[in-house]
Amino acid sequence: MPATGDGRAEVLPTEPSLAPGRVDTGPNAPEAAPELEPAAAPETNLFEVDGLNVYYGDFHAVRDVSLPIRTREITALIGPSGCGKSTVLRCFNRMNDLIETARVVGRVAYHGVDLYGEGIDPVEVRRRIGMVFQKPNPFPKSIYDNIAFGPRIAGYDGSLDELVEESLERAALWDEVKDKLGESAYALSGGQQQRLCIARAIATSPDVLLMDEPCSALDPIATMRIEELMQELKADYSIIIVTHNMQQAARVSDRTAFFNVQLNETGQRTGRLVEFDETGQIFTNPSVQATEDYITGRFG
Repeated sequence: MPATGDGRAEVLPTEPSLAPGRVDTGPNAPEAAPELEPAAAPETNLFEVDGLNVYYGDFHAVRDVSLPIRTREITALIGPSGCGKSTVLRCFNRMNDLIETARVVGRVAYHGVDLYGEGIDPVEVRRRIGMVFQKPNPFPKSIYDNIAFGPRIAGYDGSLDELVEESLERAALWDEVKDKLGESAYALSGGQQQRLCIARAIATSPDVLLMDEPCSALDPIATMRIEELMQELKADYSIIIVTHNMQQAARVSDRTAFFNVQLNETGQRTGRLVEFDETGQIFTNPSVQATEDYITGRFG
């Protein structure tokens, strides 16, 4: 599968818009540029994915994915390597737009608005739908400036000192760094750096956090801190996480989507959504044999 980025550079509000002609808008695209504002009444589903297909050039990486993502829940995407989990995750904030050969077909509706519809600004999409990558990627700046960078670029007119403190507190990092905000973020441990990246993501007040294997490079203690933090953040954010750790998916998520690699009609490997349900159901009584085989370690 072609590379989808090395996860070293986080998308910030300075990211350029996608050049025209790289995304299929389809017949459901809005005629005008709609606002990405929530409806007046809270919705059950934050996202509605319908018929999502992703291509890298001629390679059909993900085929016919449809699923809902509920508000204020943690949704885990699991499956073996190469099954399209991260590709699907990156569709939620149009990160795949940054890959020259990528093409997305289908509908990803956020608060009822098709994110791939005509007139949608991908920069605004990424402001509302933040992302934390597999490897901690702090900027080569101070701890303070890592948090303040995004809001400054976005024109934040409040107190940056208060915003930095609030973001670090919400990421359970303030007490550990409050006396060294001017020091380099690189001086932090791996787990602290990942929590700093979470704080940096929430400093721009997103609605959703996407996490692409955020604990894969961390030790068990740091992993536990991140998992506890996710449970705390769920009160204010919807979270979608890609993980290879079955125990982690079972511990932290409310719903789980299992993806697998299948052969298409030409014999090419492609990612498919096999099963999506409440996490307890997936891990105790899955309806598809392949799901049980994967979570019990028979393959993957």
